[in-house]
Amino acid sequence: MKNILLIGGTGFLGSAVVRELARRPASADSCFTLPTRRRDHAKHLLVLPTANVIDADVHDPATLARLMAGQDAVISLVGVLKGGEGEPYGKGFARAHVELPQKIAAAAKAAGVRRVLHVSALKAAADAPSGYLRSKAAGEAVLQSAGLDLTIFRPSVIFGPGDSFLTLFAKLAKIAPLFPLAGADARFQPVWVEDVAATVADSLQRAESIGAAYDLCGPTQYSLRQLVGYAAAVAGHPRAIIGLPEAIAWLQAWAMEFIPNGPMTRDNIRSMRVASVCDSGCTLPFGRIATALEVVAPTYLRS
Repeated sequence: MKNILLIGGTGFLGSAVVRELARRPASADSCFTLPTRRRDHAKHLLVLPTANVIDADVHDPATLARLMAGQDAVISLVGVLKGGEGEPYGKGFARAHVELPQKIAAAAKAAGVRRVLHVSALKAAADAPSGYLRSKAAGEAVLQSAGLDLTIFRPSVIFGPGDSFLTLFAKLAKIAPLFPLAGADARFQPVWVEDVAATVADSLQRAESIGAAYDLCGPTQYSLRQLVGYAAAVAGHPRAIIGLPEAIAWLQAWAMEFIPNGPMTRDNIRSMRVASVCDSGCTLPFGRIATALEVVAPTYLRS
């Protein structure tokens, strides 16, 4: 496939997907279109000869229709972790995870683009406790009902240089004498960003991925307490961790919602009520072996 539209392609995961596609020999004469509303934030991708970074608002249907014209495939990568409160999802979650997939599906069908790859979230479900997970499930449903050649990816929390997970804990450890931690016993199975990117790129070339949904996890499960402690220690700032009772954690998260780029929201706490881990025996598709967190994290967390 020569022409690929990556919506959300300038973000953390999207950038890794673009780099992975660009380094593959089959993509030497390809064109990857990367719309963004902040082109100056995508300077790291401008050096790729096959990447076309353009200023565009993908939430505008007319703009999306123009972007979709002439494409062979579209990769949907948009995701937000903070979407506000309210039923059924919160306005931010609804806009990014439900309304945008609706617009992508409509634009793809109108342009005759059948191949769509979509990144959702592990444990997304219509009856999930959080707006984040419910909205991700709704976005999947929209695309599944559109009659497209669809592949869905459901990763656990993704780690790697520039992540908003381990990197955040490591930075906080530099300034916090201890960690009062909400959801300390919540469980995750972190997956390396490069493993996710490679799986997405593989799927473009594999017909058997059409109609499939892949849960993507690393090799090991951890509690949030373990992950925070590990990130702080590797960064050179080991800290005591104090698990908060749910009522206090709820108040802490509510207060943090008033802080720009705060580390926790009430919806995050709801999401952590569901273990973000793969079912027993879950492996990466196409014979890939998941990379251990301990192999990669020290390369970017150390001060």
